[in-house]
Amino acid sequence: MTITSSRYVEPVLTTEVTNGQKSSKPPPRTWYAIEPPFKGYQPTPSEAYAQSVAETAIVIDNGSSLVRAGWSFDTIPRISFPADVARYRDRKYNRTVSYVGYNAYADATTRGQIRNAFEPGTSIVGNWDVMEGVLDNIFVNLGVEGENGGIGRPVLMTEPVANLGYSRKTMNELLFECYHAPSLVYGIDSLFSYKFNKGNSGLIISSSHSSTHVIPVLNSKPIMSSVSRLNWGGSQGAEYLLKLLRLKYPSFPSKVTDYQAQHVVREHCYVSQSFDKEMRGFLDWTGLESRDHIIQYPFTEHVVVEKSEEELARIAERKREGGKRLQEQAAKMRLEKLVQKEQELEYYKDLQQRLVGQTKKETKRLLDEDEFRDEAQLDKIIKDMEKSVRKARNKDLGVPDVVEEEEGVNFPLLDIADEELDEAGLRQKRHQRLLKSGVEARARAKVEKEQERARVAEEERLDDERRIKDLDGWLEDRRVARTALLQKIKDRDRQKADLGNRKSLASQMRMKTLANLASDAPGRKRRRGGDDDNFGANDEDWGVYRTVAMGEQSEDEEEEDLDAEMKNVEAQLLKYDPGFNERNTMAAQMDWTTSLMHAFRRGPWPFDPESQQEIHQLHLNVERIRVPEVVFQPAIAGLDQAGIIDIAADMVNHGMGKPQDRNNILRDVFLTGGNTLFAGFDDRLNEELRAVLPIDAAMHLRQANDPLLDAWRGAAQWSREPTFRQALVTRQDYDEKGSDYMKLAAIGAREHMASMGADWHAPITSRTTLQDVPAKKLHQSANAIFRSVIIKL
Repeated sequence: MTITSSRYVEPVLTTEVTNGQKSSKPPPRTWYAIEPPFKGYQPTPSEAYAQSVAETAIVIDNGSSLVRAGWSFDTIPRISFPADVARYRDRKYNRTVSYVGYNAYADATTRGQIRNAFEPGTSIVGNWDVMEGVLDNIFVNLGVEGENGGIGRPVLMTEPVANLGYSRKTMNELLFECYHAPSLVYGIDSLFSYKFNKGNSGLIISSSHSSTHVIPVLNSKPIMSSVSRLNWGGSQGAEYLLKLLRLKYPSFPSKVTDYQAQHVVREHCYVSQSFDKEMRGFLDWTGLESRDHIIQYPFTEHVVVEKSEEELARIAERKREGGKRLQEQAAKMRLEKLVQKEQELEYYKDLQQRLVGQTKKETKRLLDEDEFRDEAQLDKIIKDMEKSVRKARNKDLGVPDVVEEEEGVNFPLLDIADEELDEAGLRQKRHQRLLKSGVEARARAKVEKEQERARVAEEERLDDERRIKDLDGWLEDRRVARTALLQKIKDRDRQKADLGNRKSLASQMRMKTLANLASDAPGRKRRRGGDDDNFGANDEDWGVYRTVAMGEQSEDEEEEDLDAEMKNVEAQLLKYDPGFNERNTMAAQMDWTTSLMHAFRRGPWPFDPESQQEIHQLHLNVERIRVPEVVFQPAIAGLDQAGIIDIAADMVNHGMGKPQDRNNILRDVFLTGGNTLFAGFDDRLNEELRAVLPIDAAMHLRQANDPLLDAWRGAAQWSREPTFRQALVTRQDYDEKGSDYMKLAAIGAREHMASMGADWHAPITSRTTLQDVPAKKLHQSANAIFRSVIIKL
């Protein structure tokens, strides 16, 4: 049975044993892993282009998560899709095909060829072939039908803070040369969102897919030289979650894709109001059922068809009848063998009687006919067969077999010199010597067993005397012995695990030993005539086989039963140590109901390693608060930057020269971007930011009406204002001044640029040309833009 994505999992009521009583537990909360985001065929609109005029702008929010595009008269973007392109050669139709956006997730072939337009972890365009495919898809789905192959409409596109000059230059060339755009202008998405939400002076905290920016704004003028960036966003959070899950489930049978990880972060993570305190108690069994979220991946379960009671009864009856037939057949075979043995025994006894009184020559002839060496061998065969027949008869009759004790056996030939015996006598003497060695060995073993029992009894007596005289010292020795046994058991288990890992030191040493054994050096020596391979001459040489088979273990460690010794030591501690109870035993510590690791990996429910459904489950618990916490504490993810609270506090307390400016921006702390949508994000930011501000500072925090779409809406709103025309870079400007010519649409960025003598006409735009700026002031501008990406510590 194959389970695919669905909305509901049939809950199963589980039980746990508490103080000998069973108590019901709520069923686990389970969510299915989402499928690739293929949305199927989408009709292409064509009427919007006819409704537009030459001044109607095409607004593109060029985000690294989703690219959103629409007309300036729209209230929401018409199209939204990831900047992904899958391009490959279709051999069936003998042509190159391209799939853009969600269509790139149509099947496994297209998903394997996906390329993204942006550099990994950034909002900077790095793959311009993919970007061209993204723009093609935008203009086609907007129904653009410009003349002479051009789009015929101005373009307003968002870009990240302190965008690279090369990236903007290449985008200018692409839009002007490839699509023949009549004009275009760029703007910063977070500033557009702030303008759309009617902001004037405030502190913008924009946490998006690839980064987090803190931008101070005074009187609609962003102070770009004070902008700080934290290199953490939604994509880094999803990547961090993937790393945590790979460490948590190293042998997870399914692949967790980036898209699924981003969905899990959005749907299941939240910002903790007290991270350290909640982290310490997150895996407590009380309430863990509600905190532990289970992500179910597709699996194939082997379903066993249950049989009815009548079918089970018929099967059992057939098994009993078959067993009876087998028993009867076995009894019949045993009887036939017994009869055959009795007949052979009678024949050998008859032969023994016929040998009486015969000459030596006739005796040898009769023995050779039945392939006997001498009469001693015949006597031994008769004795063995009599013993075997007696055992078989006792077994059929149900009589226990009586083991005959070895009586004093005489070996008369051992006292006779070899010169006095013929060839048959010498063979019989060697046989008696072997028999005597066996009898003596059994006697020695019996004596050693008796001595061992006496030694163990004496040690127990001495141990009891020491326990009675010095209980504290005796208990301390038992604790030390238990600790040593625990370490041995851990080493044994770790070694077993290492032998299964080909990259471990134990496996590498084992393979090194095998390589040395398989070396052809001894072979070359033998071919040269020098066979000096003396392996096995020393007893230490044979230890190599133990190393190859079991690892670096000694024979004593192989023979001892560590588990039995541990049970014996713990039984003594339970009996005599009042501070040692059942919860301290190794069995109790390995119980899943008390295991912190089990709670971390499997939640508060038992785990069946044979269940494919449970094997294909991911349990999210501490990751739900650990991933969003990186914005506040980047160090937990190995990021050497200050957190968002430190950045904002330093900017407010030390970046603002005037107290009035500080008060103005604190009156409107504005949150935007998809990474601010975590539950509890605004409350945590409000509480911790107030704690680092002066006590008399008045702060008000608000969030964008739609942190995801307000950037596009703000850009579309501004494109309808008269100032939009003044900020456009036309095709004529591009032809005259080159692709380096730029106009940055940023709310109030003129404050920085005005110091360089640039002409300002629009309240929310800034314009400058490389030809009009002196070299010294251009260098100052570059430094200011560079400083805007430095983290303020």
